[in-house]
Amino acid sequence: MIKALFFDIDGTLVSFKTHQIPLSTLQALEEARQRGIYIFISTGRPKILITVLGEMEKRGLIDGYITMNGAYCFVGDEVVNKQTIAPAQVEYLMTYCQQRDIPCMVVGEHDICVCQPNDLYEDFFYRRLTVGVDIPVRTTEDVLQEGKDVLQLTAFITPTQEAELCHKANGVEYGRWNPAFADITPKGVTKHQGIDVFCKHFGLQLEETMAFGDGGNDIPMLRHAGIGVAMGNAVEEAKAVADYVTTDVDAEGVAQALKHFGVI
Repeated sequence: MIKALFFDIDGTLVSFKTHQIPLSTLQALEEARQRGIYIFISTGRPKILITVLGEMEKRGLIDGYITMNGAYCFVGDEVVNKQTIAPAQVEYLMTYCQQRDIPCMVVGEHDICVCQPNDLYEDFFYRRLTVGVDIPVRTTEDVLQEGKDVLQLTAFITPTQEAELCHKANGVEYGRWNPAFADITPKGVTKHQGIDVFCKHFGLQLEETMAFGDGGNDIPMLRHAGIGVAMGNAVEEAKAVADYVTTDVDAEGVAQALKHFGVI
């Protein structure tokens, strides 16, 4: 019996076309909530950039958040998991990006900034994702000198550059839900781990969980959950590991899968 649902945001809960949660999804989640099922967010976004779930939050449909691909998990004001990237890895990765003029977002527990922003970065975060948050620009030197804990880096590296970095900066995880960039988190930290954190916190069994996703960074949780559901608009790699492929986010994909498995 499914007792907990885990949802990616972009391309899963929220349409890339409308930048909104489809009404069919909201109605399905309300029915799941009425049946006593937990609902969790599982996203690569940091808390400060979760700006598109207002309707779910207003309806009280979220029990907890896996953010930064598992590096920071919280329930209300309670932090249930926080893991940081080793300072030496942060310095190497940020310097690599600086030397190549690559945009790199640096995310702490309560703050975020970007180094070396360019048109690609601006187009993706402000026009395609419409984050609605003014991300401050800082220099790599200033960030490194400050020495704050870093939970995630989002670097606009190519897959080729990522492969190169994997050999030299191998104390981290690389998660890619868009070809333009990779989210970088501490070693061993993925959405897979986030599910385990909440299973322990809420006393759930893994087989009682269902996860929904569409991107490369969703693959660990689609493999790990009791049931992994890939959206119809998901990348082929996510579809390949899922237990079930539903319809697109804009074609009632979430509701369709929940009905298929008898969750609602």
